[in-house]
Amino acid sequence: MKNLGPDFYNITDLLSDEELLIQQTAYEFVQSEFMPIINDHYEKGTFPTELALKLGELGFFGSSLPQSSGGAEVSNVAYGLILHELERGDSGLRSFASVQGSLVMYPIHAFGSDSQKERWLSELGAGKKIGCFGLTEPNFGSNPGGMVTTCKKDGDDWIINGNKMWITNGSVADVALVWAKDEDNIIRGFLIEKGTKGFTSSDLHGKFSLRASITSELSMSDVRVPDSSRLPNIEGLKGPLSCLTQARYGIAWGMVGAAVDCYNTALNYSKERKQFSKPIAAYQLTQQKIAEMVTKITESQLLVYRLGRLKDENKMTFQQVSLAKRNNCLMARDISKTAREMLGGNGITIDYSPIRHMANIESVFTYEGTHEMHTLIIGEHETGIPAYDS
Repeated sequence: MKNLGPDFYNITDLLSDEELLIQQTAYEFVQSEFMPIINDHYEKGTFPTELALKLGELGFFGSSLPQSSGGAEVSNVAYGLILHELERGDSGLRSFASVQGSLVMYPIHAFGSDSQKERWLSELGAGKKIGCFGLTEPNFGSNPGGMVTTCKKDGDDWIINGNKMWITNGSVADVALVWAKDEDNIIRGFLIEKGTKGFTSSDLHGKFSLRASITSELSMSDVRVPDSSRLPNIEGLKGPLSCLTQARYGIAWGMVGAAVDCYNTALNYSKERKQFSKPIAAYQLTQQKIAEMVTKITESQLLVYRLGRLKDENKMTFQQVSLAKRNNCLMARDISKTAREMLGGNGITIDYSPIRHMANIESVFTYEGTHEMHTLIIGEHETGIPAYDS
């Protein structure tokens, strides 16, 4: 993290040479390939899909997965550092990589058949194919068990009907991993290829957040797929929820990256911007804001570092991920707001990143489990009493 943001507790000293090199590579990619184009894409509401091949070439999709599953077999801390740097660029860039790696490649790796793995993983890992994850519905987000998308067995095939909402990469995806409920109320996952009859997608417009990201609705009307499209090694909510745990892990790291970019921007601005003949960094109220920001970032860095090491040791729990996602989203939300304030009137222009991060974080604060849902997950863990429907 040295030279890339505050490292108040020398966390860099805990990283391996490989992890430091991977972070530096991701940093340089964001600086050279992404930062020169992000403002234009954000204003237009588009995503640079041409970067998919470059991301794949660098091994940024599903990086911690085995090479046989399209990954790069790096540590989970290294994977977190990659997402830290991608979200330092923009939440849309990290979301693109998170969906590809955590929500499409991971479930195929963990629950797919040998033929599914052979068909998809290498090309998804290389960025030659793009995937999306269909769980959220128009009326069911925080309660995925209430989904109304159905799958019905018909001979050797399945017939799928329903709609999915807020799907990142939906309209550009070559394959959609769609979750549906069968006649026995068992949730099953299916790989639906683009172009399948009855399967359509449409982009959602008018977003003020995550503008540099493709967000779509998926519609399935009597979509017929063979049983070979079903993920054979999982059934029930455990499937999609385990995928979300992977994605939330990446979000916890990504939010530190967004906060670091806001902090760096505000810190540098405060040293250069003069009022009453001295830089605003020389005023006590500004230094208080800087001290609060670096404290919150350091706390979050320590959280994700420890979480990553627990994940590498196969000791990480989904409740620990909830705590990190909950804390770091709130942290980044607060820091983006403070950084925007420190920039004054300049802070509302696209020339400075905090207002863009600030808008994006409103989406990240909500998706992959709202702040309130993660609060209740932690509350249930500590009390032993579920309060979801209280």
